[in-house]
Amino acid sequence: MKSELAGFLRSRRARITPDRAGLPEDGRARRVPGLRRDEVARLAGMSTEYYTRLEQGRAGTPSPEVVEALARSLQLDPAEREHLIDLLARPKPARSAPTAPQRVRPGLHLMLQTLEHVPAFIVGRRTDILAANRLAREVLTDFDALPVPQRNLARYYLLDPEARHRVVDWEQIAAETVAMLRFEAGRHPNDRRLADLVGEFTLRCPEFSTWWNDHRVMRRTHGTKRYHHPEVGELHFSYESLQPPGDPDQTLAVYNVEPGSPTADALRLLSSLIADHYH
Repeated sequence: MKSELAGFLRSRRARITPDRAGLPEDGRARRVPGLRRDEVARLAGMSTEYYTRLEQGRAGTPSPEVVEALARSLQLDPAEREHLIDLLARPKPARSAPTAPQRVRPGLHLMLQTLEHVPAFIVGRRTDILAANRLAREVLTDFDALPVPQRNLARYYLLDPEARHRVVDWEQIAAETVAMLRFEAGRHPNDRRLADLVGEFTLRCPEFSTWWNDHRVMRRTHGTKRYHHPEVGELHFSYESLQPPGDPDQTLAVYNVEPGSPTADALRLLSSLIADHYH
């Protein structure tokens, strides 16, 4: 975790110029991009020695006030702030790694069926797909047809060649998915399956290492996505990610569409094509 903390803090201070931080130029030759350690320390109201030990993981667990000052000086967004807190927390014992398989309760399965007019699915730890309705399996890929260990959203985006054609903004979506995995790695540093997944992506996805080493982190919240379906054409979605009560590591993702839009019409057509296929 020390190297993760060091990499994250270095990457965050590297993106902030002294001008953006409100610091005057001091005339010294700048050998690193962004802020120096002493400049971060000055902005956060701490000594350079203490910040250096903090960045190197040698300062113990800092107080909430120190964490807040650091987050403010590095201009962290809410997901980055959470990630910093995770990285600064005391090392967790290996037994705390999540190992039990996640289960989707019957009520959520029923909700997915109720949302049959739009794609919807449940994402678990490591972006595992725990359940998906029929339109989600048609718009993305048929997760139910895959072996259980391969039902994973990141695996689909990063390793399935079809995804590069079907996801219109593939590079953006794939990079954001890596940022979500990075966020989860900070939350569950002892998750062996997640570490194995990262190792596999490193070997098999040419872009993965660059995105992973950026130390960017994101939470699943909301946004837009576009897919190209071979039978009904381009589909535009506004997605919402909601955490149902009962398991903080499960997320309900719903791909909403504007009523009367071309995408709404295309989904109706797609639903009828699916129905014809099964009858």
